[in-house]
Amino acid sequence: MIYPDFLQNGSLIGVTAPSGGINEKKLPSYLLSLEQLKKQGWQIRETADVRLPFVPSAPAEQRGSELNALFSDPQIAAVLCATGGDFLCECLPFVDFAALRSRPKWVQGYSDPTGLLFSITTRLDIATIYGPNAGGFSMEILHPALENSLAFLRGETPVQRSFDRYQPFFADDTPDGSYALTAPVRWEAVNGDFEAEGRLLGGCLDVLESVLLGTPFEDARGFAKRYAADGVIWYFDIFSMTPEQIFYALWRMKQAGWFRTARAFLFGRPAIPNTEYSLFDGYPAALRRALGEGAKIVWNADIGHVKPTFTLINGAYGRVTARNGGGALEMKLI
Repeated sequence: MIYPDFLQNGSLIGVTAPSGGINEKKLPSYLLSLEQLKKQGWQIRETADVRLPFVPSAPAEQRGSELNALFSDPQIAAVLCATGGDFLCECLPFVDFAALRSRPKWVQGYSDPTGLLFSITTRLDIATIYGPNAGGFSMEILHPALENSLAFLRGETPVQRSFDRYQPFFADDTPDGSYALTAPVRWEAVNGDFEAEGRLLGGCLDVLESVLLGTPFEDARGFAKRYAADGVIWYFDIFSMTPEQIFYALWRMKQAGWFRTARAFLFGRPAIPNTEYSLFDGYPAALRRALGEGAKIVWNADIGHVKPTFTLINGAYGRVTARNGGGALEMKLI
């Protein structure tokens, strides 16, 4: 596994918009987020598509070209996606992955940027970071989850532990921009408490199943084979899938050979849960049917769209513990 160089004081971060751009509503929090990144001692360079208020931000070829410019620029130490959105997949045919292979650097984002991160790690064996987009640090006083994310960019590897409370997806932040933590966190170990080790890999399940699976822009089966000795801890962020949709997504991935060396599965809290007309008695029943009664599975982990969340490094060696309604994740860059 290739781990790019970490950020130092004065490092230059390239911010680009391979999915959506920053619209007028998002602009104040985005600017505050950039100030927080600058407080870390880092510099920012934006590509031209970032402040285009559209989804997607720009034509596919332009988005690919602007990614390529950051990958090829030796001054750029890391690339952060400006925000999420849709249609990142359109720019993948225009991305010069060879440029990144010749000069590896960290690429970070979450949600629709899954399409880029997953492609880089499974095809190039370059670690990527599933964590806050560039606009995701918009707090006066950063939550520990965000402090952890910044620590990983500096090369630190703090142990991440399940949080006490979370903010429902549609709830507004507090006036100072911090999370409104109103709901209790409880990890559900679907088939019982466990510990597991393996290489971390995953992203937004909605994107992985509907966009990447079976395309030339993923090599999950090859990744699983190359790291068979370590095994894989799969993690999935869920935006709006029903239990049936998750079942069918996992079934297809399993048939495609993605899970042959799986050691455990971590599923985040759905942003928009939908079980009203489900054939399953809740999401865990769908997971158990898809993955088996012997699989090590966590439901409602601190992953994805529902804050606060873990930062996950695709390709890192992880050790996860799920016990008594909570859990922890330690990542090693080996």
